Amino acid sequence: MRLFRSLFLLAFVALTACTNVEQSKDVYKSDATGKELALQVCSACHGKTGQAVSPQFPKLAGQHQEYLLIQLGEFKEHRRSTPNAVAFMWSFNQLTPEQMKELAQYYSGQAPMIGEPTKSPLLARGKSIYEQGIPGSNVTACSSCHGSNGIGGKEIPRLAGQHANYIAEQIHLFKSSTKRPNGVAMMALTHSMSEEDIQAVSIYLSSLQVGLQ
Repeated sequence: MRLFRSLFLLAFVALTACTNVEQSKDVYKSDATGKELALQVCSACHGKTGQAVSPQFPKLAGQHQEYLLIQLGEFKEHRRSTPNAVAFMWSFNQLTPEQMKELAQYYSGQAPMIGEPTKSPLLARGKSIYEQGIPGSNVTACSSCHGSNGIGGKEIPRLAGQHANYIAEQIHLFKSSTKRPNGVAMMALTHSMSEEDIQAVSIYLSSLQVGLQ
């Protein structure tokens, strides 16, 4: 019973850390290295190696350094205004260029996010949309930018193995808002996608098990 209570308390503390921006501010140190920040602050939501457990927060493990730097810059300058960005990232607007570079290097150097197999009936449809698009709806194949295996490259994010819920949330934002400033191209590509289309491609991408290439 004591062991169960201890594990429960640890899980509770880890979860509540992600909802307490003030706590994150207290931990943050202006002279900390990027790795220290990743392990002592960012890990509360993204995990120590960037393998976030909660689908509310993206996996960062193996994400491209160039992409991570762009996003950190958008958070710092409050240009990325999604609800989670405002709640969890806007408070870190004092990050130095060196800290951002080191954070991006740390996460990009971790073993990449790996998806989990699924038997979802939407899997085949998601694969079709990703590889071929939806010609009748003017939806371009996702693979044309993110690659045949979903790992992207440089400024184009790795999607293979990402949480399905997180991918779907971002597609919805691209489709109907301007809260992702770099999403103008995505808005044009996703505006005709149905809810089932979004769920299907998100499930497919989350199931991909692709290592570093």
